[in-house]
Amino acid sequence: MSVLRADTVAIASAAAALGAGACVAFPTETVYGLGAVAFDARAVARIFEIKARPTFDPLIVHVLDMEMLARVARDVPPLAARLAQRFWPGALTLVLAKRPEIPGIVTSGLESVAARMPAHPVARALLAAVGQPIAAPSANSFGRLSPTSAEHVRAQLGELVEIILDGGATPLGIESTIVAFDPVPTLLRHGAIAREAIEAEIGPLLDATAPVDGSTPQAPGQLLQHYAPQTPIRVIESLPPRDRRADAAYLGFHEGAEGYAAQRVLSPAGNDAEAAAHFFEYLHELDALGLERIDAARVPNRGLGAAIADRLARASVR
Repeated sequence: MSVLRADTVAIASAAAALGAGACVAFPTETVYGLGAVAFDARAVARIFEIKARPTFDPLIVHVLDMEMLARVARDVPPLAARLAQRFWPGALTLVLAKRPEIPGIVTSGLESVAARMPAHPVARALLAAVGQPIAAPSANSFGRLSPTSAEHVRAQLGELVEIILDGGATPLGIESTIVAFDPVPTLLRHGAIAREAIEAEIGPLLDATAPVDGSTPQAPGQLLQHYAPQTPIRVIESLPPRDRRADAAYLGFHEGAEGYAAQRVLSPAGNDAEAAAHFFEYLHELDALGLERIDAARVPNRGLGAAIADRLARASVR
């Protein structure tokens, strides 16, 4: 395993490794991804093995441009094209009818494929260098905290990954929003683009973000338990709770969490984007302390807060 600063030489090495059937970790604007060439079923199977991810949970395919998307998806409905024009490159994943060249392991046997065009310069340079779409879930052990730095990837996956491209901390820090279109525009996962911004472009979305049965997800991040640290999380309504303890940590929007062993404030100004960027980073830090519990303050279920609230809810399931 090599952790390489993501310069031109390192990106060329990573592209060569992908072309030879290896799996490579790389930064996107959301979180770090663990990628393989999307057309290489054997390499994609290795992603599931490395992450210990169940094969019923589909992957996202990353594309460089609309020409590459055409190699992945059979059709782009008008409303999907409108969202792509507005938000791509960016943190939006569109679920579209897949082309037969995409192996079934990528889509978990579904006839649809989740695709997005990343904005991060390292991800885009890697796609350009390899010249093929890259299937890439988050570069972590399945169900655990998403990685927002190369060190998070190294700590969770270590020697299992041939190359980790280090592009620094991811700027958005939370996964992409996922929207499907069959039969109507439907929100499958809250993410780094707020639902309200999408609805401003194409109108109301059907909401299908509730946890699904373990064998039937339509997209990543829909399972009941996900995004979880090793330390148990409890979602609390207010600060301070009466049973706060010195062997617990606090995560929220307000300072002054007295009585805790540690605290992290997502955004002193109450800014949702800043909070999202810090969310997984701070959970990694608190998880590393080896405490008995993390108390996380409930987040308003609106704007980017909905994405944070969704992840807290799934992370707190035991």
